[in-house]
Amino acid sequence: MRASMRLWAAAMMLLLALAGCSRDGSPINSPYPAGAEGQNTLYSAFVKRSPKYLDPASSYSGDETPYTYNIYETLYGYHYLKRPYELIPRAAASIDPPVYLDAQGKVLPADAPGEQIAESVYDIKLKPGMRFAPHPAFARQADGSYDYFPLAPADLAGKYAIPDFPRTGTRELTADDYVYAFRRLASPRVVSPIYSLMAEYVSGLKEYGDRLRQRDQALRRDLPGGAGAAWLDLREADGFTGVQALDPHTLRIRVKGKYPQFKYWLAMTFTAPVPWEADRFYNQPGMAEHDLSLNTWPVGTGPYMLAESLPNRRHVLARNPNFHGEPYPCEGEPGDRAAGLLADCGKPTPFIDRAVFSVEKEAIPLTGKFMQGYYDVPQIERGEYGVAMLVAAGDSQDKARKYAEHGIRLPTTVETANWYMGFNWLDPVVGQGDTPEQAEKNRKLRQAISIAFDWEEYVAVFENSQASVAYGPVPPGVLGYREPPEGVNPVVYDLVDGKPVRKSIETARKLLAEAGYPDGRNAVTGAPLVLYYDSMTGGGSNPQFDWMRRQMAKLGVQMDVRSTDYNRFQDKMRRGSAQIFLWGWNADYPDAENFLFLLYGPNAKAKSGGENAANYDSPEYDRLFEQMKFLDDGPEKAALIQRMVAIVQRDAPWMFGYFPMSGGAYQQWVGNAKPTQMVRNTLQYMKIDPVLRERKIDEWNSPIWWPLGLLVLLIALAIWPSYVALKRRERQTAFVQASRKEHQS
Repeated sequence: MRASMRLWAAAMMLLLALAGCSRDGSPINSPYPAGAEGQNTLYSAFVKRSPKYLDPASSYSGDETPYTYNIYETLYGYHYLKRPYELIPRAAASIDPPVYLDAQGKVLPADAPGEQIAESVYDIKLKPGMRFAPHPAFARQADGSYDYFPLAPADLAGKYAIPDFPRTGTRELTADDYVYAFRRLASPRVVSPIYSLMAEYVSGLKEYGDRLRQRDQALRRDLPGGAGAAWLDLREADGFTGVQALDPHTLRIRVKGKYPQFKYWLAMTFTAPVPWEADRFYNQPGMAEHDLSLNTWPVGTGPYMLAESLPNRRHVLARNPNFHGEPYPCEGEPGDRAAGLLADCGKPTPFIDRAVFSVEKEAIPLTGKFMQGYYDVPQIERGEYGVAMLVAAGDSQDKARKYAEHGIRLPTTVETANWYMGFNWLDPVVGQGDTPEQAEKNRKLRQAISIAFDWEEYVAVFENSQASVAYGPVPPGVLGYREPPEGVNPVVYDLVDGKPVRKSIETARKLLAEAGYPDGRNAVTGAPLVLYYDSMTGGGSNPQFDWMRRQMAKLGVQMDVRSTDYNRFQDKMRRGSAQIFLWGWNADYPDAENFLFLLYGPNAKAKSGGENAANYDSPEYDRLFEQMKFLDDGPEKAALIQRMVAIVQRDAPWMFGYFPMSGGAYQQWVGNAKPTQMVRNTLQYMKIDPVLRERKIDEWNSPIWWPLGLLVLLIALAIWPSYVALKRRERQTAFVQASRKEHQS
């Protein structure tokens, strides 16, 4: 009987599994409990590990942005719908131009030449009434003292998350919070990847950082190993005037010289406000041991706050009850109105109450759960899923049909990023050349190869047509990019009926002969021309390498692949010993300067460790770049960019390759969704229709009942012999007992 009972229990568990339900009644594959799909909550995923840095001074990774940009409010941001990207105020009341000063501190006119400007002074007004999300760092008692400062390590018993602290408080955001954030960038106790750049531009920041290191050393001097040093209070200015609070709602930032791109850094969370109370709260003894810090529990004024954090399992953002509420945009680019993206014009954001991010170790289960409706967006910050699903739909009619039946939307956009194939300017064959004559021959060699490499085919084969072929270094969506036919590279393309057509291979062979390599052989020695492609991936019969060899073979040129691991490849690039290589760049901000500096001579990787991986050096280009970097957006800047692009099109230090696309993957009940690389606080604008979601999940995951009858029959057949044997044994036992009674009587 015990065996039978165990069989029945196992059968019931199997019945639940077949029905698709867990013990609490929720679908067995669902990442959230039963009934959660009916709430105003967005469900998404993160892969493999939790974000490492949520401290705004340290965060610089894409998987951290869904949290940091929705928790913190930067001074500036980007318009959610407009393209090209438009800078807009977030915490700032407006975006005002800086005041320019000369070396004597006198005010210069707005159109003063950049060379005359010694300092740019940004006075930024803050919106009043913004308040921090509830947090124990602000909790106070009736006498004004802080509830959770000072704390002894014993006071932290059982406290491993911010919700473990029962009392919270808040206060208004002030300009001093931004001042404190800038000072933290220079702190020796904070790891900030942006400090060196900010120290280069913000007046006095480098010197302030040097003084902070001395203060920190003094605090640690008498401590064993320097551990457990007292809090480094950054409210003391210590002579630093580069960033000041003129009043509670006015921030002043002094920038060396003229640097128009500085405004874009104010849209990144590096400069997001940090309240001194939070810094002090987290720097108490025992906090680090309990994993309590700004990296794990950030404090901001944005639309959301971190409500739950289970490392490598689940993170939950909840609506910040103190958020002031920004209106949804009323303008966008053509097509946004027809797509329904302007229907919520003027309504206060955010629309979603909570966002739950659950861990998924692998991509396949994530995609499967998305198709079941359990995830609204696979991963908010990543565009690969949308592109991959588009490719899959193109390859499979069955998948295309299924996506259509589920109403899944897969919009795409060209990223502010590029992939290019570079020629090392230091190389004697494909580089600059030692003499004017050799320079001209090498240029023609690069031009010939640029024509032969069919990037249209590359995009179709290796990017599944989910990319845009590049005609220059500046991508779409950025001032200076020009659509064909105006922006076409005339060295590589002809215009036929107003459309770009790659020049013939005969044209490329003619250039190759003029370069001194007729039919791919040295005109003097007769030796075949062998060029070397340096790769950071494996060699062998890699299809990509085979394709590249075929492109060279069109000219009779041989290509040898030199593969190595990433570290050795990096060493080659730093030494300038690679010959031809494939490289990419993702923009930090949507300005042509962030791409054109990749070809600026003083940024050469081999000489200065900069990002000019090709080590390109053109005095003419550099002179124009130095003029361009001082210019504000406008026709003059656009014209200068066009001149610079024309120079590199002629010199061909790059084969310009392609601009990758990213794409969103959204369920039909997700509203206001638009893929973007630059706007990172997208959660604020999206919305959910929980009723539709609940209905569709039920429809797509209906329990499978028909096997249950068969299973019950099989179980009954399996148990029936035991039941018959049991009854037989009971009858025999009863007969024996009756016989004994009769005998005794």
